[in-house]
Amino acid sequence: MSVEPHVLLIEDEPQIRRFVRASLESEGCRVHEAESGGAGLTEAGTRRPDLLIVDLGLPDMDGVEVIREFRGWSQAPVLILSARTEEREKVEALDAGADDYLTKPFGVAELAARVRALLRRRFQGQEAMPTIHFGQVTFDRPKRTVERNGEHIHLTQIEYRLLSVLVANAGKVLTQRHLMQEVWGPNHGERGHYLRVYMSRLRQKLEADPAQPVHFLTETGVGYRFQL
Repeated sequence: MSVEPHVLLIEDEPQIRRFVRASLESEGCRVHEAESGGAGLTEAGTRRPDLLIVDLGLPDMDGVEVIREFRGWSQAPVLILSARTEEREKVEALDAGADDYLTKPFGVAELAARVRALLRRRFQGQEAMPTIHFGQVTFDRPKRTVERNGEHIHLTQIEYRLLSVLVANAGKVLTQRHLMQEVWGPNHGERGHYLRVYMSRLRQKLEADPAQPVHFLTETGVGYRFQL
């Protein structure tokens, strides 16, 4: 990247802070640290980070509270670190405004890949990529056309809206409730069977192997992620 991204890490475990700092500095990031939620929010207000990484289990407040407060004034991406495995807690944090999560323990390569994806969205912006290429598919958003291997693919209005929301949030985990509300409207947040049907249709039309998708990924019990 041509700029040096500023990353704020809110984590109370010193070993994890050292591990994350070393990993991200090797990626060209400048890393700032905080040991508690309160101190982290103060740092965030001062540093205005390009990426916030926050542990859910902080000593003074829940990480979800940190995310909600941060989202009140910043649209910078948020990556969750957590030892919690409850799907309900992941969904709550994502609905609060987080973009992605990593469950502890995690490796350097996975951390770096998630951070690169989130920072890419931060600096490029979706308007910088009006045409999206993934696999054998070309999605031309200004023309509202989808082609696969050069052949036009017909999408219904619902399929097109779902694809648009997923692509606009590439690399981000989207909860089922969020997708339902974005595609069908605010009164449809609980009808997840609709979503499963239309995700299956997108895979059938756009994945090379719908049974082994590489772009339209399921985050079990949470939602979906579109991966370029």
